[in-house]
Amino acid sequence: MLAKRIIPCLDIKNGRTVKGVNFKYLKDAGDPIQLVCWYTKQGADELIFLDITATNEKRKTLISLVKDISRHINIPFTVGGGIREEKDVELLLNAGADKISINTAAFKNPNILERLSKRFGSQCIVLAIDTKYEENEWWVYLNGGRISTHTKTLDWAKEGTNRGAGEILLTSMNHDGTKNGFALDITRKISENIDTPVIASGGAGKLEDFYKIFKTGKADAALAASIFHYKEIEIPKLKFYLNQLHIPVR
Repeated sequence: MLAKRIIPCLDIKNGRTVKGVNFKYLKDAGDPIQLVCWYTKQGADELIFLDITATNEKRKTLISLVKDISRHINIPFTVGGGIREEKDVELLLNAGADKISINTAAFKNPNILERLSKRFGSQCIVLAIDTKYEENEWWVYLNGGRISTHTKTLDWAKEGTNRGAGEILLTSMNHDGTKNGFALDITRKISENIDTPVIASGGAGKLEDFYKIFKTGKADAALAASIFHYKEIEIPKLKFYLNQLHIPVR
């Protein structure tokens, strides 16, 4: 079994870290720079920064904040939000990002995945998928969960991978912020049907949730936000717990 990764996520709005439940009811969760420094000391394996209102506000990602964050970390750093074309990716990589995460723009224009992976390498292209379980199926949602589609999540994950995405960031809208555990079924389904790594996101609330998403959900990495932001679970304790259960972590 390859070593699993633990990834804190910073959802950013107006330059502050925020967190909600089911993509709604956002609350302030602190200063992003202070959180970044904390996570670096805690032994996080990677960091993901999502500018969650950039797409809906039709603006670019907060480049200045990306630069500030990159100066405070020494771990891989993924940035998403408002990415629509190649020059957006170039700006973010030059600002210090190691990988970029693309969501709505890739769904509306799938060819961009091929262009980005060809120019920058698939290893730095993360396809973010927001998914919701409705009427006995997992469906793709766009624009931060505001717009539904008729596309099944597994189908889009397969297509995105075939077009060049090097990793899938899968967020369950049903589980986001609930702290009731990750979406095991859809995570496992995708992990077993594509060759690229899957990052599970949404629902982490206790140590056991991480064990289940790695053991049962077959995820390659687990992302969490509020439980780390509010220090409900500390990363060294989580890694010790997983190692005790023979789940290798970095």
